[in-house]
Amino acid sequence: MTDAGTKALLPDGLRDGLPPDAAHESAIAARLVEAFGRFGYARVEPPLVEFEDTLLDGAAASIANATFRLMDPVSQRMMGVRADMTLQVARIATTRLANAPRPLRLAYAGHVLRVRGSQLRPEREFRQAGVELIGAAEAAADAEVIALAATALSDAGVADISADINLPTLVPGLCEGLDPAARDRLRVALDRKDTEAAAAEGGNLFAQLLDATGPAPTALAALQAIDLPPEAAAERARLAVVVDLVQAARPDIMITVDPVEHRGFEYHSGLSFTLFARGVRGEIGRGGRYRAGAGETATGFSLFLDSIMRAVPAMQPPSRLFLPFGVSADTAAAVRAKDWICIAGLGPVDDVQGEARRLGCTHILENGEPVALGDG
Repeated sequence: MTDAGTKALLPDGLRDGLPPDAAHESAIAARLVEAFGRFGYARVEPPLVEFEDTLLDGAAASIANATFRLMDPVSQRMMGVRADMTLQVARIATTRLANAPRPLRLAYAGHVLRVRGSQLRPEREFRQAGVELIGAAEAAADAEVIALAATALSDAGVADISADINLPTLVPGLCEGLDPAARDRLRVALDRKDTEAAAAEGGNLFAQLLDATGPAPTALAALQAIDLPPEAAAERARLAVVVDLVQAARPDIMITVDPVEHRGFEYHSGLSFTLFARGVRGEIGRGGRYRAGAGETATGFSLFLDSIMRAVPAMQPPSRLFLPFGVSADTAAAVRAKDWICIAGLGPVDDVQGEARRLGCTHILENGEPVALGDG
């Protein structure tokens, strides 16, 4: 391999952001954060690296295996590179903003790094954008964040959005009477959507729960017909309220229900959800309810910019104006003030139009006015 080829080689799951994709992704992130702000979510900026014992405290211990570690040469303490921003924002809420009025609405956008990717998401470094609603236990809070996620995605250009709503704490609560080995076998059967195996391991109740999966109206009707203990019945009732509220706010999105799904929701403590866009591989976001610390409940979501990029139209190349060598600084400033992207010639050339085309320009400045290439 050549020296240049060696220098261009990056570790698996990492990539360079190149034009025009880097600018497009940043523009999408800005639109998402702008949408969050319209709903009253104020932006925060957690650090990329924190001390390991705070970064992985509490519920964040569930992502310890995804976290890169390094030694801080100053303090000689272990630090971690964030693998997710949700629990960083929760830390800010329960420490630096502990006295702020509740419910507290916070937004964020930034890069995360993970030890390894997954089959559906091989990327190890990618940008997240999301919100956290801290200190609100109401079903309306769950509905707000789902509807906001859909609104922000629509603003960014994503079409055909669907939300799959889950109850990751439902099955563990119903499995308390089973021995650990049976619980493990039942969990495998549920993950595989194997109705017969689920019934064999846990009884007909779990087979019924598997059958209560699909579009929200039919899934909720099937769930309603199941005889559940009081705590599980309360989760079911909350789910129905949230679905109604989301459908009222965003009747354009498809809502499905899967009451037994739990993968990816390891630190969640209640109703959770995954977001998809038709024709796009994998999820474009996920969220749900969790414990933020200091006894506070919270809900929120993270959107994945690399996946969103596959769900939106490619960015149209902007018009670029070539400024021939010798154009005055005042003239250049005047055309830039009109929002032209200006590429200044750095020396005299014989073929000015040819130079403009070589540099990817669409227009050239002639007599103080932009002229489309080929028209003058």
